[in-house]
Amino acid sequence: MRREWIGPLFYVAALYDALLGVIFLLAWRTVYERFGVTPPNHPAYIQFAAALITTFGIGFWFVAMAPERNRDIIKLGVLLKLSYSTTVLAYWFQGRMPAMWVPFAWIDLVFLFAFLAALRAVPAPKTA
Repeated sequence: MRREWIGPLFYVAALYDALLGVIFLLAWRTVYERFGVTPPNHPAYIQFAAALITTFGIGFWFVAMAPERNRDIIKLGVLLKLSYSTTVLAYWFQGRMPAMWVPFAWIDLVFLFAFLAALRAVPAPKTA
């Protein structure tokens, strides 16, 4: 199976998550105000999540450079995208999620399926 698409997929995912993480890390107040979202009672809740997303962006860059060597990061990416998209969309379908978060959930759902396809395409390491 041809796997030339995996590198570009993870470069896009890396840029998307790193950029999103940095924006929320540095300018979260502006984003929350722009979309009328009430911030939590402490900025660390936002900043930690933003730093985590940025860290995943770096991990996805590693995958883009060497998918076979970094196959386990793909698995973590699947779990990240599954966690975020299902949580946000579940609350959104109940009418209990600010609209600001919903586009990110749909994008992450697309990444989830793409990451699952990549996981299937990247061979598992041979065991001794």
